[in-house]
Amino acid sequence: MAVMLQNVGAGIERYMSLLSARQKLVASNIANADTPGYKTKDIDFQSELENQMGALNPNVVEVSDLKAKSDGNNVSMDREARLLAENALKFAVATNLARSELQTIRSAIEEGKSS
Repeated sequence: MAVMLQNVGAGIERYMSLLSARQKLVASNIANADTPGYKTKDIDFQSELENQMGALNPNVVEVSDLKAKSDGNNVSMDREARLLAENALKFAVATNLARSELQTIRSAIEEGKSS
């Protein structure tokens, strides 16, 4: 039973870890929006989600094809704001899924106690 409970929600936990890592990168991009020469960093979210097998450190890459300012910085505040909002929404959905899984387990345990 303990091993089963350890594996419950592992996929959601990995998903939330990737969301957290991406949130930190987006915040870093925003913080460096005025840093000359700074290049936007991100995670290939879909690829990392498909490939991640428990690793906690996703592969961070520089984002290409963004317009650079005269100082070489290519942070797009519109892009980063969109990513922040998208990431927050995904995190909220994942939190609700995790909560639902835990409630299902709790209900099963309580039913087992009353039998």
